[in-house]
Amino acid sequence: MHTPHTPSFVMRSLGLASALIVSLAPTHVHAQAQTGILSLSVTNTTLKNQVKPTGELKTQIDSLDVLIASASKYGRTSELRRLFAQSNALLQKRPWTPEAEFASSVLVRSDRLIVDPSRAWTMRLEQSFSPTIALERPLTARVALRSRDAANPRAPLALVKELGVFDGVPRDLRDAPFAINADMQNVPDGSYVVTVELLDSARALGTANLGIVVRNGLDASVKRLEAAAAKAPEPLRSDVLFPIDRMRTVNASRVALGTFNAARDFAAAESLLKSVTAGKNPWVGRTGDLKRHYRLEAADEIMPYRLYIPTAYSAKKPLPLIVALHGLGATEDSFFEAYGGTLPKLAEQRGYIIAAPLGYRVDGGYGVALGGGNDPAAVRARTLSEQDVMNVLAAVRTQYAVDSTRIYLVGHSMGAIGTWAIAAKTPTIWSALGVFSGFGVASTAKTIGTIPQFVVHGDADPTVPVGGSRVMVAALKNVGAEVQYIEVPGGNHTNVVEPNFAAMFDFFGRVPRK
Repeated sequence: MHTPHTPSFVMRSLGLASALIVSLAPTHVHAQAQTGILSLSVTNTTLKNQVKPTGELKTQIDSLDVLIASASKYGRTSELRRLFAQSNALLQKRPWTPEAEFASSVLVRSDRLIVDPSRAWTMRLEQSFSPTIALERPLTARVALRSRDAANPRAPLALVKELGVFDGVPRDLRDAPFAINADMQNVPDGSYVVTVELLDSARALGTANLGIVVRNGLDASVKRLEAAAAKAPEPLRSDVLFPIDRMRTVNASRVALGTFNAARDFAAAESLLKSVTAGKNPWVGRTGDLKRHYRLEAADEIMPYRLYIPTAYSAKKPLPLIVALHGLGATEDSFFEAYGGTLPKLAEQRGYIIAAPLGYRVDGGYGVALGGGNDPAAVRARTLSEQDVMNVLAAVRTQYAVDSTRIYLVGHSMGAIGTWAIAAKTPTIWSALGVFSGFGVASTAKTIGTIPQFVVHGDADPTVPVGGSRVMVAALKNVGAEVQYIEVPGGNHTNVVEPNFAAMFDFFGRVPRK
């Protein structure tokens, strides 16, 4: 499969800037699966575009960029993590001290992030890179369980339970990870943060955190769901088994805990048991906001996708369909829970079905080589990402009455890049495209020039420069494509999306059917 070349001027940046910047807190929160190098690069680029360093700071950042380029060329990912942490600290005017470097290196991991408190639970202290700090003695770890205020995520974590003080922590955790057994009995259901403060005698070296979910009766729930799923046909079987499958994927560090709402997804699976036991399909006649699943055989994983089915839906009257592709770091929930929840509201008003796939991973790329080059793991991820999109399209067309002359592909950021890329490979499917804050490959303009396109970009976008859309729109117009281009003065990476959804629906309703 041919992968379009990614223009160098936009490879410097893409993604959901607002979501990524939130992750740049001075206290280091490591969520089992480490943040991907692509996301780290995007975050760093966005910071540089926002700060616009000058003088001595620019000299420092430029020097780090040279080192980052070298580490990237030779695949030294551990070194990349250190360099990005240093660059981000300097850009945020935080001192890059030996203690800060050490704190950035420490990870807390466990084989189980969704925890049944009736069982013994073990975590490990590890390191992602070797810091330069001089430590003359073993360290001490002070461990606690804390909770976050959901209404105010930036508020200090509240103490729930002290988990102990542990001496003899090795100074080199890359060579010798340190296991800690924690008593989680009597901890109620909920999401928590395990905090590990590391001390060199009286000197605080920093705090490493790990998010976990406590779910009492988890093991019994798993047995119940697996027994019921054995009697269910596909795709209902995947709906029942999804939380178990995703829990194991999270525990294996293949995806981050933050991409999985364990409480919601286990509860949703449990709610299906009565229908499954009775041999009924619980989705028949259901409209509104739905979460469905299917097994992606090539990955041997169950994939989620989010649906909106208008209340006026009838199997006797096919409706138009929008396939919506999220940006870097987001999930299938993005177009439903971000952007003011506007897309599903408009879909209800205007009579559209919405289908939002995950795209295999939050940084899958939808078939585009955004990072990792020809590394086998990167090639596999982007191939599966594109396949997931097409599989979801096929599933929705099978399960619902879809007007095949009115199928639209929409994306923001990485999703916009994926929209142009997928359309170039499957141009006969799409009635029109909606592209927000992305870039494309100008040489594909002739291939997709027969597809009407609605394109939006902010001219102050610090994450994906507006030049990406300008070049693509010019190429499309040069081949006679129908393009409505909105360039928002002062618009950033995300604030141009929601205000233009209604105009996108207007455009879709105006252009010819396929």
